[in-house]
Amino acid sequence: MTERSKVRMHRDRHELRVGPSTLQWHQDHLTIDLDEVCAPLPYKIRGTVKLFPKALCNYVTRLDNDGRHRWGPIAPCSRVEVNLTYPAVSWKGEAYFDSNEGDEPITKPFTAWDWSRATMSDGSTAVIYDVRQTDGSERVIAERFTPQGKSESFAAAPRRSTLPRTLWQINRAIRSDADADNRVLETLEDAPFYARSLLQTRLLGEKVNAIHETLQPQRLSWLPVQLMLPWRMPRWD
Repeated sequence: MTERSKVRMHRDRHELRVGPSTLQWHQDHLTIDLDEVCAPLPYKIRGTVKLFPKALCNYVTRLDNDGRHRWGPIAPCSRVEVNLTYPAVSWKGEAYFDSNEGDEPITKPFTAWDWSRATMSDGSTAVIYDVRQTDGSERVIAERFTPQGKSESFAAAPRRSTLPRTLWQINRAIRSDADADNRVLETLEDAPFYARSLLQTRLLGEKVNAIHETLQPQRLSWLPVQLMLPWRMPRWD
C-alpha cells in the first residue's frame, strides 16, 4: 500500500517494479518478490509469492453506468505458493488475480459495493459485484470463470442478505441463495472504509466459503479518514 514516485517505478513487457518490490512473468507463473516495510508499525515483509494461473482471462466490464471504472479478472482460477522470510510463514492454496482501473476518483460514482468470490466444486470461480452508485442506480455483475479461461453470466439473488457490521460500523451484505445460512467466519481486514471477510454461504446450490469485500468510498472524503491515510498508505521516495 506504499505510494512511490515515478522514478521508483519501471514497467516493461515482463516486469513491473514498484520501489524495491517486483512482479515478473516466468513462463507459466507470476513471481512477486516483496521487500517492504509495513505501516503504521514498521516491521518488514520480505519473501516471494508465486501465482500459477490455470488460464488467463480477457474478460473486462464496466462497474459504473458511464464506464469510467472497469474490472477484469486476469487469472480467476489459480494456485499460489507463499514463502516469506519476514515474517517466517509459508503456505500453498487456491488464488485469484484481477485488475481494477478508473478514469476518475472512486468517490465520484460509487456510494458502496459488496464483492465476493467463491471456488465452486468444478474448480470454477464465481464472482459477484453488487454496486450502488451516487445517482441512486445499482449494478450487479455475476460471472462464473472456468479453469479454461472462459466465462458465463449467472443470475445473482435478487435480494441482499445482511451480514453483521464491522467494528467500524460498515454495513456488509451478500447476494446468496435464498436458503443460505450466511456466516462470517473471520474478518480479515477492518478499516474505516473497507472490510474483507471470510464467509460461509450458499451459491448456485453449493455450500461454499467465499472471500467477501465491502467498500464505502464516500468515507474516504471524511476528514478523520484523510488524516489516518498517510499512516496506512505512506508516500516514500
